[in-house]
Amino acid sequence: MGVLVLKAQRQLRKIDNSKVFQGIVIAVILLSALLIGAKTHNLSSKVVSILLLLDVAVTVFFAIEISIRYLACPKKKHFFKNGWNVFDTVIVIGSLIPSGGSGVLLARLLRVFRVLRLVSMVPELRLLINALLKAIPRMGYIALLMFVIFYIYAAIGSMYFHPINEVLWGDVSISMLTLFRVATFEDWTDVMYETMAVHPFSWIYYLTFIFLTAFIFLNMMVGTVLEVMGQEHEQFRAEQHGETGDGGEPASRAQIDKLENEIAEIKALLLDKNEQ
Repeated sequence: MGVLVLKAQRQLRKIDNSKVFQGIVIAVILLSALLIGAKTHNLSSKVVSILLLLDVAVTVFFAIEISIRYLACPKKKHFFKNGWNVFDTVIVIGSLIPSGGSGVLLARLLRVFRVLRLVSMVPELRLLINALLKAIPRMGYIALLMFVIFYIYAAIGSMYFHPINEVLWGDVSISMLTLFRVATFEDWTDVMYETMAVHPFSWIYYLTFIFLTAFIFLNMMVGTVLEVMGQEHEQFRAEQHGETGDGGEPASRAQIDKLENEIAEIKALLLDKNEQ
């Protein structure tokens, strides 16, 4: 019995790792995205019924696909230790919610999020998302410093420019929104020329603010993301070397887990033979 289970598990793992199967999954995800977009148009009742059947077929396919991935995993507990597996499972289970009744909005939202499964299927996209998530803590300190600069400039702007235009500089919170408009270069010269009519040297206020926010802090954020992405690329290349066995790179976590799973299978086969 144990040998049959191991053989079935090995076959499911081959299916899961197959490039053809992964290509089919990506194609179905793209089809799901097209179905979501098609439903936003005014269509005939016949076309709507066809789209509903396709949506049910896509949902069933995703349920089968996630079941294959789960059953192919040698240690079921390790399956949910992977954040991407948890994400895919939540999306697939959520898609099984009927689209009618009080949960219609939730069901539609979860079906929209099925498009995000494309990220979990493509390693390069996972690499980008992982780099972005790891960069968020570092970016948080830069964002905090930007907030301090925004607040200081907003307080100064509210004190000096409040009599000129109360709509833009009425208080600190409104002034921060105005400064956000300036930082995104959305007609910011109109705001500057309005205050320059009363305070001719107010251009210094705007140029120094733009220099700090748009040039320095935003470039610091970009640099942080690029640094983390470089580290992720190095780690990804090391894992690829580990899987192919090239070079003298240290064994990666994925490689160690793979060896442990193979050893566990060999032990199970030996125990079954001894029992026989």
